[in-house]
Amino acid sequence: MAETIRTATTHDAGKLAELAAVTFPLACPPGSSPADIQAHLEKTLSESNFEGYLADANITILVLDDDGQLTGYTMLIAKPATDPEVAAVLSALPSTELSKCYVHPDHHGKGAASQLMRASLAHAGDKGAAGVWLGVNGENAKAIRFYEKSGFQKVGTKSFKLGDTVEHDFVMELEL
Repeated sequence: MAETIRTATTHDAGKLAELAAVTFPLACPPGSSPADIQAHLEKTLSESNFEGYLADANITILVLDDDGQLTGYTMLIAKPATDPEVAAVLSALPSTELSKCYVHPDHHGKGAASQLMRASLAHAGDKGAAGVWLGVNGENAKAIRFYEKSGFQKVGTKSFKLGDTVEHDFVMELEL
């Protein structure tokens, strides 16, 4: 694997939005409407959103960089959980949220996601997190298997708004 992992910069915002447009739909339940997916991309994963994330001192985006082409990314949010459903089930505090973990489909099955996950967990630990948590759609069996293989355990559930639809996610946590 030729990719390197590095911390994203504001210069990556456009490339991150392009990558998100390819990868986010893959994590959605099969019945998700294209309109709901597009609404989420525009509301949460646009270039301007990524510029804002990158300007926030509590957010770190790690990227897999293949000679200037981004092939994967994670977003780590080092803030207390504000969702009461999440806050009620977390036990490893302080905790960092693994808000996004996506790899371009052309790089699936090549170890890229595992490498990115290891770097993300190490980063959270280096910044003082006792645990890392994430939300994953209950229908995304492939992602759930990956997170369990990475050491995460299901600890609860939460709601996630995808466009006009309310989805149901598992909350998964890993103690560092």
